[in-house]
Amino acid sequence: MATLDTQPESVSPAVAEQLKPRWSGFLTNAAVALVIATLLAVSYYPAEVNNWTYLFTDAGNMAVFIGDFLKPDFSDIAIFALKMLETVQIALWGTVLSIVFGIPFALLSSNNIAPVWIVQPVRRLMDAARAINELVFAILFVAAVGLGPFAGVMALFIHNLGIISKLFSEAVEAIDPRPVEGIRSTGAGRIQEIVYGVIPQVMPLWSSFSLYRFETNVRSATVLGIVGAGGIGFTFYESFRGFQYDRASAIIIVVVIAVTLIDIISAQLRKRLV
Repeated sequence: MATLDTQPESVSPAVAEQLKPRWSGFLTNAAVALVIATLLAVSYYPAEVNNWTYLFTDAGNMAVFIGDFLKPDFSDIAIFALKMLETVQIALWGTVLSIVFGIPFALLSSNNIAPVWIVQPVRRLMDAARAINELVFAILFVAAVGLGPFAGVMALFIHNLGIISKLFSEAVEAIDPRPVEGIRSTGAGRIQEIVYGVIPQVMPLWSSFSLYRFETNVRSATVLGIVGAGGIGFTFYESFRGFQYDRASAIIIVVVIAVTLIDIISAQLRKRLV
């Protein structure tokens, strides 16, 4: 009677090598997890995460707060709509200015376009613009040009200049060099290489990045009003500071609807551009 062969089939050395447990990778992941856990533990009290109990111990205050928020007051909806429109206009101008000025800075920040002695100083300048939050810029520009939307426009413009130049330069550095080389072989100058060899390749990505930054700037512009830089943020701050939670709730709903509509429109545009 034939007997079944219960011995495992021989495995090639290459497969056996692949099946071996990778202890080095496991230890690396464990070390990273340990470092993150340690950082969280060390920052637990400095960040006052231990105050999470206040969410439940101050139940009376939370009940009043939530109760008013569940009854939004839309009696001043026309004012809210106008302020939201102003917020969108601030974001639009801040975004467009950052794109217009960000394109040359992006090209000067690209290693495959500009020499290193230009790239490094320009990158450090853009790092500085990106490192400072737009709210800080808003405070500075309110002091410089006064209260109003223009301070918000300038704050978004300077902060996003650093972000746009970073995103755009990364797209430029990832282009296919062959079209540029082909244009160069015809005797074209540096400007022609950029206009006909670089820009057509990066335009879809640049358009997508620009739309995304506009969405983000609309959300950011709603906060700038708190420091007097125009938009609906100041109206929200005044309502909240006056304990008019029902009015503040209505403002939040207006902001959410506006941002959602902009997100839907931007998503459709990105599908056609990328």
